[in-house]
Amino acid sequence: MSLEEVQDVRTPDADTPAAPIAPATPTTDGAVAPAEAPSKPGTWAALRPLLLRMHFYAGILIAPLLFLAAATGLLYAASWQAEKIIYSDELTVTQVRESTAPLSAQVTAARATVPEGKVVGVWPAPDAEATTRVIMEVPGLEEGQTQTVFVDPYTAHVNGQLTTEGDALPLRAWLSEFHSSLQLGEFGRNYSELAASWLWVVALGGLALWIGRRRSRKALLVLPDRAAAGRRKTLSWHGAVGLWAVAGLVALSATGLTWSKYAGENIGQLQDGLGGATPSLSAALAPGSDSGAGSGSGSGSGEHAGHGGTGGTEMPGTPSAADIGIDKAVAAARAAGVTEELRITLPAKGKGYVVKEQDKQLPVHLDSVAVDPADGRIMDELRFADYPVLAQLTRFGIDLHMGKTLGLANQIALAALAVAVMFLVFWGYRMWWLRRPTKDRTLSVGRAQPRGAWRKVPLTMLLPLAAVIAVVGWFVPLLGISLVAFLAVDVLLGLFAARRTKAATAP
Repeated sequence: MSLEEVQDVRTPDADTPAAPIAPATPTTDGAVAPAEAPSKPGTWAALRPLLLRMHFYAGILIAPLLFLAAATGLLYAASWQAEKIIYSDELTVTQVRESTAPLSAQVTAARATVPEGKVVGVWPAPDAEATTRVIMEVPGLEEGQTQTVFVDPYTAHVNGQLTTEGDALPLRAWLSEFHSSLQLGEFGRNYSELAASWLWVVALGGLALWIGRRRSRKALLVLPDRAAAGRRKTLSWHGAVGLWAVAGLVALSATGLTWSKYAGENIGQLQDGLGGATPSLSAALAPGSDSGAGSGSGSGSGEHAGHGGTGGTEMPGTPSAADIGIDKAVAAARAAGVTEELRITLPAKGKGYVVKEQDKQLPVHLDSVAVDPADGRIMDELRFADYPVLAQLTRFGIDLHMGKTLGLANQIALAALAVAVMFLVFWGYRMWWLRRPTKDRTLSVGRAQPRGAWRKVPLTMLLPLAAVIAVVGWFVPLLGISLVAFLAVDVLLGLFAARRTKAATAP
């Protein structure tokens, strides 16, 4: 039995807009003339049935993916604080002292712990109680993984080592992949992209439907109706919470799509075409220069780029004239104004040191410089203030999505949005259940919104709307493909239902 065949025995909802009825007009002889035909529906009256049907189908079919994305996102939001507890031995020092050991000595201690590793980056302790991270490439690790050695900056004692991905320790790295792909690889990434593709559609469609309802008190727009009961009470909670959460949900959808596989590529091309590409720092040495760092490859502008055998540090046997060493390179960067939460990429052959700021809490510090390893000269610099506006907004959006920009407050807000989505999905399914035919002995659920929504839209509105949907569907491919699939299934269900009805009524 299709959704369309299930009878709906709902009672009228007082908050649902009713179709206007033209009053009867008395004639001069006292008779009552027939009521005038109702005028053509306005824009909202024409679009509302279409929005209702789309919101219904998207809610029924996409809601499970949204629930999964919210549940895994909730776990990820909590992982920032969890890793501070679980990996406290590696992340924190046992005692804060008056002075720290040189970075070169800390790197030497890390290399002694993992002699088979190649040092590719150093992240000095960002605060007095934190350890320094020495990032190493080690044979046998998966692509994107590095071995991080945690060194006490005061004593150069190694507190431990962990396999990491970027700045994510094992727990957060696993949860990040679980959120983005359910640990199913490239195939699983389609789930998160599909959820992000529909989230903004469901959120904005629901917002329009909620604002467009008639209500007895304006306060019921932003607050649940405690006096209501049954489905109306569930609807009031669904609408009010959705209203409060809609801005955050649209932002999560937009930022989530920026690093998706299909839509993300289109977004990147659009951003580049609008002049909003993120600029890059040049760390290339002048032709004929030699950093003295040994052979290697990789871009000095990358976070983990550079594969020098000695990592550009002042190791025994390294000529000091060829490489000023990491300590002097960092001093040169600090003198150039790059001072907050540093991440240092060591020189590869033909490239210099890259020193970047990674302090993403407001106000952000994301400047970077390239340092010549021969003499400490600043070869190139890149200031975040010089980024195009679109690049800055993209950076802010992604960091907010990941819970970095506002620290704990950011992570609490993400957790609240995740919980809101989970409740919105629950309330949506509950409303579907409450609309079921209560006198039907078979297990059934509420039927879909009535058919014919497209036919009710005037042609002058339908053509531009269809064009917009086509453009959005091309730009966000998984949204377009799934929407076409929904329409195809809907048409087939309608044909089957019509045939059954015709067969049942045939003499």
